[in-house]
Amino acid sequence: MRHLINTYATKIVAQGLAEEKDITLLGLDADFMANQPLSGIDPELFRVFDRMNINTLLYAEPAEPYRSILQYFALQGRAALVPTDCETRTFLHDIPHIPSLSSDAISAALAHRKAAIVGNRGIISYGTVSPEQAFVSFSSVCFSTYVKFFTDVMFHLEDHTGSRTLQNAALLGAYRKIAEKVPSGCLGGDDLPALPPRNEAEIYEQMVKTGKELVKKRLVDSYFGNISYVRGETIYISQTGSSMDELEDCIDAVPLDGSSSSGITASSELSAHIGIYRKTGKRAIIHCHPKFTVIMSMSCRRQGCDISTCYRSCREHRSVAGVPIVSGEIGTGPTGLVQTVPMAMSVSGAVIVFGHGIFSAGEDRFRPAFELLQTVEDACRREYFKKIRALI
Repeated sequence: MRHLINTYATKIVAQGLAEEKDITLLGLDADFMANQPLSGIDPELFRVFDRMNINTLLYAEPAEPYRSILQYFALQGRAALVPTDCETRTFLHDIPHIPSLSSDAISAALAHRKAAIVGNRGIISYGTVSPEQAFVSFSSVCFSTYVKFFTDVMFHLEDHTGSRTLQNAALLGAYRKIAEKVPSGCLGGDDLPALPPRNEAEIYEQMVKTGKELVKKRLVDSYFGNISYVRGETIYISQTGSSMDELEDCIDAVPLDGSSSSGITASSELSAHIGIYRKTGKRAIIHCHPKFTVIMSMSCRRQGCDISTCYRSCREHRSVAGVPIVSGEIGTGPTGLVQTVPMAMSVSGAVIVFGHGIFSAGEDRFRPAFELLQTVEDACRREYFKKIRALI
């Protein structure tokens, strides 16, 4: 348990989500242990273990710009936030807000949700099996609140420009301060192999390296992303729920003809990956959720549309940074990604999914697909701020 606590506290710092001094990751095995001295931890956190069947509790005050985003939302006095991105919709549903570190309030909120915002600066989450669960939920809240804030600004300005609402001075004031804290883009995938893998061992090696680089460049939050490579009649794909920087034992070899059950633990987007390969012939495929790519995918306020259904049934032909945007749900149903992404990929090296993220593919190497992801995210970030400047 102590090793896991230290591992995930270190991950939070490495991914720029919080500083070490602002993280309390508390675990219960035979005894309590934490990344901080037990004597300095708020007693209310220990009391949560009496009220819930958990073995890990994480409370952290995130780094900027996440902290300022939480402070803005806390001032709005909402009982819960309801972001519209795919991660929130499928994993968090909504994000409750509690006023303080009260064990009663924490246990009430976490009885129904994986994480909650505390006061105006903290996030609390838990694990029932491992500290990894607490880390994933914390990371997801950071991602979802970030995406929600910047989409709220975009939607508000679009509505204001269209004379559909009065200007929200508080939101725009917060935006001006928070925008200054957004880091610039970081391009380059020099650590990735330049040549295609020559055998199965090199496929595993290159997938592991690519996953680590996705996390390092912050193109992936939590474990929301997947990667695959096709060789012969087999697709090698990351497992569902696997962390992209820990793929060493989390890659499945799945026959393309479905002749084995080996795909049962594979990514939920296995069918989309197979569809991309069959439609395009491209063998190195990456899917991830870069923040501004997700934000700009939702940059559409067509009157008469119900934005709550756009993610699964949008019929608008849109693109950003020259990359087409499609709708689609996880899975193989009539509105599944498998129906929309492969077709769009046949005319583009990448496809953005509404509120979800981006798929990118290389002929037989991961580096071109990776570099394209970075280029698109950087272009979406620049396009976003250009759009906001024009609307303010």
